Amino acid sequence: MTYSVSLSKLLENIGATEGSKLSVDSNGKTYIGRLMPHHSFSGGDILILKLSSGYNIGIRIYADSEVKVLEPPAPVPKKEAPLEKKKGLPNIVLIGTGGTIASNADNRTGAVRPALSVSDLIEAVPEIRESANISARPFLSLFSENMNVEHWQELAEATAEEINNGADAVMILHGTDTMGYTAAALSFMLGDVPKPVVLVGAQRSPDRPSSDAPSNLIAATRFCAKGGAAGVFVVMHDTLEDDSFAVHIGTRVRKMHTSRRDAFKSINAAPIAFLDEEGKIKFTKKKRDPTTEKAVAKTKMERSVILLQFYPGMDPSLFEGIMMRSKGTVIVGTGLGHVSEEMIPLIKKACDNGSVVVVTSQCLGGMTSLHVYNTGRDMLSAGAISVKDMLPETAYVKLMWALANSKDAEEAKKLMMTPLAEEMGDRRTADV
Repeated sequence: MTYSVSLSKLLENIGATEGSKLSVDSNGKTYIGRLMPHHSFSGGDILILKLSSGYNIGIRIYADSEVKVLEPPAPVPKKEAPLEKKKGLPNIVLIGTGGTIASNADNRTGAVRPALSVSDLIEAVPEIRESANISARPFLSLFSENMNVEHWQELAEATAEEINNGADAVMILHGTDTMGYTAAALSFMLGDVPKPVVLVGAQRSPDRPSSDAPSNLIAATRFCAKGGAAGVFVVMHDTLEDDSFAVHIGTRVRKMHTSRRDAFKSINAAPIAFLDEEGKIKFTKKKRDPTTEKAVAKTKMERSVILLQFYPGMDPSLFEGIMMRSKGTVIVGTGLGHVSEEMIPLIKKACDNGSVVVVTSQCLGGMTSLHVYNTGRDMLSAGAISVKDMLPETAYVKLMWALANSKDAEEAKKLMMTPLAEEMGDRRTADV
């Protein structure tokens, strides 16, 4: 939908274009902001302004409304010349997959748009050039909920290729909603990767004053450049302020809030390191040093795996068909990993059919154990296995990988119960 004829004529008469700073008097109130692009969800008599707070509002324009242009749009920035590499700095390759982090605010309109090049990102966050020489590899631009197994495989292959071509680190810009799944998938596919592979995202878009995109990107770059740790990690805000950033192990991290800047937490393990606002890095445990070895991507994945959340009153008949067709099932059980008695015969039937049934806990924190109560022992007798303190989504990704890289179900079970990427443990500390 476009503007109405009357509103189009009004904007034309006053010389208002996208990005113009307007004063709008409508329905007894005055608003000041930048004119945003009109989209198909807006009515023909609606103007969208970006306020100084960073938020967008829609304003209905009536016959008696007054609209004035206060400032013209900001000039279009000139394209920068190709960036020269600085001697002595590490070389980091950015791989973008989309998400809030891979965007910036158009200084003419205030609209959020994809950052389509390295110069776009450096224009938005020039501080990252202080730590490293940055180059980019074109990859994907999609919402993270649309990431799938094929994307994980392509991403692992691209990451290994860049490392083998001389990159000192690979930084992956990723949407936050499924970043934990991707981090886990890369952790298993890349194994003992010889360089830092860091996923970074943003909870709030660059057009908001509270955006965490620039500070997260700076922190991730600094860790890649100066951390001296090989592995797959996620770097995000540790607190609500810009004073601390956590480096999470790729198989231990989960998004725990929809919008907070400190939404990401390490589960059942402490973050491996923290960075302060000056870039000082403090490790909490022993790190694995980078090497000159080649990166190897083992990307085979078994797609016929499902993730089920147990709930009271769960009807086995609703899930029998899918469990019998699947080669693997991860069940998120209660407490120590239990399901109802009615579900146990279905678990046995699936296991007898050659499927691998893995049990985790909805509690997230703590250990699953099927040896304590009768229900758990019955689940073990039916053929299910538990995986200590592994996150459900990590178990789901690992089971796909284990089944594809094993000769049979029994070998896959052994892989599931063997720590491969710090995804599980049997020791507890006071803080985890």
